[in-house]
Amino acid sequence: MSNINLETGNRLDIQFNKDGLAPAVVQETISGEILMFAWVNSEALETSIKSGFATFWSRSRQELWKKGETSGNMMKIQDILVDCDQDCIIYKVEKTAGGACHTKNEKNEYRHSCFYRKVNLENGKLVYVEK
Repeated sequence: MSNINLETGNRLDIQFNKDGLAPAVVQETISGEILMFAWVNSEALETSIKSGFATFWSRSRQELWKKGETSGNMMKIQDILVDCDQDCIIYKVEKTAGGACHTKNEKNEYRHSCFYRKVNLENGKLVYVEK
């Protein structure tokens, strides 16, 4: 596909990397908050489109991973955005329950987002920022 068609056309043609993966950022539709990042392959993306639920490729387990299948913290896809080069996507989602992260807070609840810490720019240490 030419760059013009890739950048301005209406044909979905994700440019997966040499490992057959593309980065997927997950954003909560209502708040706009970034919840997590994961990888998708063509099967995960196709499954997400068909099922309506966020599905990824687990590099560690080498298998499809439907977010929340074991924890119950599933993510219903509202939109899938594709960047100009078609090499990165955003899943805009509504969480069906609980949190987005596999880690838990001090109340033993799944964290709302995987991005629950930030870098203190004065000392380089991590600081918790979860709600």
